[in-house]
Amino acid sequence: MASLAASKRSQFNPNLSKLSSTISLKSLSFCTSQSPNPSSNEELPVSPNPDHESSSAITNRAAALRREGTRCKSQEKIEDTICRMMANRAWTTRLQNSIRNLVPSFDHELVYNVLHSAKSSEHALQFFRWVERSNLFEHNRETHHKIIEILGRASKLNHARCILLDMPKKGLEWDEDLWVMMIDSYGKAGIVQESVKLFQKMEELGVECGIKSYDTLFKVILRRGRYMMAKRYFNKMLSQGIEPTRHTYNIMIWGFFLSGKVETANRFFEDMKSREIAPDVVTYNSLINGYYRANKIEESEKYFVEMKGRNIEPTVITYTTLIKGYVSVERVDDALRLFYEMKGFGIKPNAITYSTLLPGLCVAEKMSEVRSVLKEMVDNFIAPKDNSIFMKLILGQCKTGDLDAAENVLKSMIRLSVPTEAGHYSVLIENCCKAGDYDRAVKLLNKLIEKDIILRPQSTLHLEASAYNPLIEYLCSNGQTEKAETLVRQLMKTGVQDPIALNTLIRGHSQEGSPDSAFELLKITLRRKVDSEKSAYDSLVQSYLKKNEPAEAKVVLDSMVENGHCPDSSLFRSVMESLFEDGRVQTASRVMMMMLEKGVTDHKDLILKILEALFMRGHVEEALGRIEVLMQSGVEPDLDSVLSVLCEKGKTIAALKLLDYGLERDYSIGASSYEKVLDALLAGGKTLNAYSALCKVMGKGGVSDWINCKDLIKSLNEEGHSKQADVLSRMVVGKDKKGGGKKGAKKAAMA
Repeated sequence: MASLAASKRSQFNPNLSKLSSTISLKSLSFCTSQSPNPSSNEELPVSPNPDHESSSAITNRAAALRREGTRCKSQEKIEDTICRMMANRAWTTRLQNSIRNLVPSFDHELVYNVLHSAKSSEHALQFFRWVERSNLFEHNRETHHKIIEILGRASKLNHARCILLDMPKKGLEWDEDLWVMMIDSYGKAGIVQESVKLFQKMEELGVECGIKSYDTLFKVILRRGRYMMAKRYFNKMLSQGIEPTRHTYNIMIWGFFLSGKVETANRFFEDMKSREIAPDVVTYNSLINGYYRANKIEESEKYFVEMKGRNIEPTVITYTTLIKGYVSVERVDDALRLFYEMKGFGIKPNAITYSTLLPGLCVAEKMSEVRSVLKEMVDNFIAPKDNSIFMKLILGQCKTGDLDAAENVLKSMIRLSVPTEAGHYSVLIENCCKAGDYDRAVKLLNKLIEKDIILRPQSTLHLEASAYNPLIEYLCSNGQTEKAETLVRQLMKTGVQDPIALNTLIRGHSQEGSPDSAFELLKITLRRKVDSEKSAYDSLVQSYLKKNEPAEAKVVLDSMVENGHCPDSSLFRSVMESLFEDGRVQTASRVMMMMLEKGVTDHKDLILKILEALFMRGHVEEALGRIEVLMQSGVEPDLDSVLSVLCEKGKTIAALKLLDYGLERDYSIGASSYEKVLDALLAGGKTLNAYSALCKVMGKGGVSDWINCKDLIKSLNEEGHSKQADVLSRMVVGKDKKGGGKKGAKKAAMA
């Protein structure tokens, strides 16, 4: 090609012929890397008229191109350079000028090769139109054929059609091959009606329609099930005196079987024989395949025997088709017999043969044969086109309990470079867990995690809950919760939000003494609105308590209640005790309130301690409120005990308030408790408080013979409270009149 270009240039300039022996355009390779050197071939000027270009100028330019070419790592053909330029740069005037600089003259071989090597159909179309519009090259029949072929393959059918119809304007005649190519392209794109219109257009434009055109049309319309149209055009072909060939009948028989028209296909086969057209292996393959698809395997067998009788050697397609038929009717032994027969005749099984036979053997539970055939397939490095058979093989081996064989299927996939998916591991892991072989299951899990198989976006088979949940349970029960969490987090990235897995993880971390990790997972569970389990909360609360972190335990307990779970009575007690021992009395009091709201009324001893602590710390109003709730809940606290403790500890004001509270609500308080409070008040110098309390007690019919009553009267007089002393004296001493007693009590109350 380059020598042709050089000879054309020598016609313009005789001096150039002297250089043709030393300068070849093949050696002038183009480097796309930009260089600051101004002598880059993109910047070299192009002489508008080669006749006026001096020999020295041409020599200098050629030398510059050669120097630039040496910078490229490897030399390449000019058409490859042009294709690379078009692929790496936008189609602009600058690129067009660069191509002109590289190739001053375009010949048929160069243009055809550029079209053929173009990286995309768009590049080919741009180049095709550019060289024509720029008057750089006049396209002929071959370049038109090439561009129509490229555009048809890329489904750019409108462009291809326009180029075809414009050919006469360029002085180029149509031939049948061009139209056949367009008809076939529309058919492959599924636009059958356009294929038919193009066929009709051929007749209108006077393009000869031969057997090749009809065969293409038959294939297009039968592929879409238009068998009635195929019949009409077949009859039209015969009426035009065009004789069908073996290829024609093969297409018709194949097409009618495809449409389920078995009888019609058989009639065409008989017509084929009546015309003394000998069927070939393709004919019999279509018959065998068609009858098997019609569930008439006996007919397929008959034609198989017939083709052998005609000395037509079956091919791998023949055997594979019949094997598929036998497998479909569960005659696996016959399929296996044919498989060995095929190999005995030296016919090598292909990927479809293995893909057909292996699932059938699995269904028939012929596992030893499965292992043998699989080994043969792997040894011959034949990867099946349908990767789903590996899942069937794994399921089949697991069904029989042979986990080693099932894992060997996985290894076979790796040897055949078939991508393994999480679903394959899922079946194995699930069956390993069922068999109690957790060590093998964990090893499979390690491969899943290390190779990020779960996260592969192209995966169609995913890890099932029935596989990962038992494994997560095992890991969490054996101190490997962190590994289980890695698995769950990968699953969550794929959109899996399994409540069982998440709750198991929470329990696992809690049992391993990592409540913070468990709490983070609990937050994720709540944030994603995944159902939480009561047992997970129980475990987490206990974990925080074991680490002596009662405040965090209380937070989890609050969340537990908010999310609809009622803690056990023992859990309430554990949290309250832990908070109480940690000095968090008020927090323990709030847990107590929560417990009462949930209807749990146990642990009166602990409740009493909390009440006493509240009073002792001065949280009197809070303590009284808690007593009110307790009473409403049917829990009557031992107020006598509380009063006794308060008096002993010198908390007289708190005791007085509790006493007043009990008197106002008529709670049961013993006489000894009254006396203890009064004694404590008197001992503490709170005579008025003692006077007030005594009056209220006596007004309720309580203590009237308090032993220290005279001491109180004496203290009142000494402190100048003579009026209160006088009233109290009359209440205690004056017993002669019943009314007087009431009047005295009323005065005491006013005082």
